[in-house]
Amino acid sequence: LLTQLPGISRSSHRSTYKMAQENSSCHYNETMQFFYNRSGQRHSLDKSLLTLVQVVGSIFCIFILVANCMVIAAVITNKRFHYPFYYLLANLAASDFLAGIAYVYLMFNTGDVSPTLTISEYFLRQGLLDISLSASLANLLVIALERYISVMNWKVHSNLTKRRVTLLIILVWSISVFMGAVPSMGWNCICNLDSCSQMAPIFSRSYLVFWSVSNMVIFVAMVAIYMRIYAYVKRKTTMLMSHTSSSINRKRTPIKLIKTVMVVLGAFLICWTPGLMVMLLDGVNCRTCDVKKLKSLMLLLAVANSVMNPCIYSYKDEEMWTTIKNLMRCIGNGTRRQRSTRANARPLNSDQDPGTSPPASDEMKTDDNQSLDS
Repeated sequence: LLTQLPGISRSSHRSTYKMAQENSSCHYNETMQFFYNRSGQRHSLDKSLLTLVQVVGSIFCIFILVANCMVIAAVITNKRFHYPFYYLLANLAASDFLAGIAYVYLMFNTGDVSPTLTISEYFLRQGLLDISLSASLANLLVIALERYISVMNWKVHSNLTKRRVTLLIILVWSISVFMGAVPSMGWNCICNLDSCSQMAPIFSRSYLVFWSVSNMVIFVAMVAIYMRIYAYVKRKTTMLMSHTSSSINRKRTPIKLIKTVMVVLGAFLICWTPGLMVMLLDGVNCRTCDVKKLKSLMLLLAVANSVMNPCIYSYKDEEMWTTIKNLMRCIGNGTRRQRSTRANARPLNSDQDPGTSPPASDEMKTDDNQSLDS
């Protein structure tokens, strides 16, 4: 019937039927080149620019990995940090550590390499980013609830046991892994090409809408929790104005931890809200929005967030910064001790006087005293 209508040829009917059949079939055996061609997304980057991005990105990623390792080590080694808040803060640093690994994997699997990836490799690349983001967001939500419980009881730390904190951390990572694996488990457009997004060529637009809206809802929930905490603390502080200054200072100690978390949350909102808005526009199939040009900027903001978090921990928490400095000093002392041991193990030259060099034991004692003082 279509071929009998005026203006419609048999060849155009066959091409339309072929396109419809292609959209309704699955393409698991295709490389990402096939999906990138359909989305019209460009991948060619200037080699010098790509090298610059990889070098600068590698420096940032090394900082992310080392700095977050130091935060986790500080929480483990300092007994003053053995409380629910700091355990959750260390878990947040662990999610940033995973983000650093995800960025490294992304940098060396982008540009001209992206079209050569298999579907499984692309799911792995995006899944690592999604897991790290989900873990960071879930950790911030759990920390907000922990702060709410402690402040409402007017305590520095909540009464959560280590067992409950461990279960919360396991729950956070279980949800994060599930959220990162959802596209590979079936919520994709491999069997329905018409629903493919522009930013992630094998991700369904409906999944991008779900992802962005759910994260924004969690953002609003966390902001509401901290506004409730702020209103309660302000009212409580006004009631305590008749007390002595020492009592007020003692009662204000929970606020120090709240300020740290609020700065972390503010940085997270600034860095991730634009990306979620772009994903939402892509999900609703905004044809006039050039979302592909904003993809690199969104990724840069995400990297900046992981770089800022350990700096915020050390800047806002003096005890954390002191512990990190002590750890770095211990590492430096250990390195000097190793150099000293190697130097003392070397045979003396003929022109060296054995009586002028200090005994090895004295030098070791000096290094030991320095490490104890630190």
